[in-house]
Amino acid sequence: MERFIMREPLGKGEKRLEKRFIIAIDGPSASGKSTTGKLLAKRMGYLYIDTGAMYRGLAWKFLQLNINIDDSSALQKACLETNLELEEDERGIRVFLDQKDITDEIRTPEVGMMTSKISSLTTVRQRLLDFQRKMGEKGGLVMEGRDIGTVVFPKADVKFFLDAMPSVRGKRRYLEFQEKGVPVDFADTLNQVEERDRLDRERKYSPLKCAKDAVRIDSTQMTIDQVLDLMMEEVGRKSKVRNRSVSQ
Repeated sequence: MERFIMREPLGKGEKRLEKRFIIAIDGPSASGKSTTGKLLAKRMGYLYIDTGAMYRGLAWKFLQLNINIDDSSALQKACLETNLELEEDERGIRVFLDQKDITDEIRTPEVGMMTSKISSLTTVRQRLLDFQRKMGEKGGLVMEGRDIGTVVFPKADVKFFLDAMPSVRGKRRYLEFQEKGVPVDFADTLNQVEERDRLDRERKYSPLKCAKDAVRIDSTQMTIDQVLDLMMEEVGRKSKVRNRSVSQ
């Protein structure tokens, strides 16, 4: 992977803090990470990064090239020869791979399952880890994924872990596919969500888990606004603590 580009989001946002935090959001599939992460970043005028889109982009390419993921040499070569770009516009995050917009192509069940497989590979994770950390050098960042608060930014200023019952998350993902015109069966979608959970939690390298200092939020019976309000309260609390320590 020769380069990674993330263009600044449009607009200045609604709120800025004196100290530009790094905010980590982790959680399983369809727990609300992307939706709340985007809204939180907009509220604060921060950059929003969906790390899942990075893995999905590589997964899509591996599928197109019919690469055997057990072939570490082929994987490494594909990563090195891939240009990955994320661009945020009024429609949200757009994913470009080798100058091709693949935003819609990566949101399919097949790419999702391939993502589960490659995300457990050290070769892939280490390659993306360097880029992800570089993006947080100046702060002012909301990054979501599955190992942000535990591996990518273990010293993040604020950490959240979003979760919900598998049945609820399965329904969310099913409705998401329906809205995009992707033909799916609910039972199959739920099975895929549960299988993704298992793979994410059982992988040896950077497994999905809640950081000890993360605020855990169960969104099963919560609206997006309620989750966002809890997040803003926590960010505000951390900001006050930070300001008090600086003034003392």
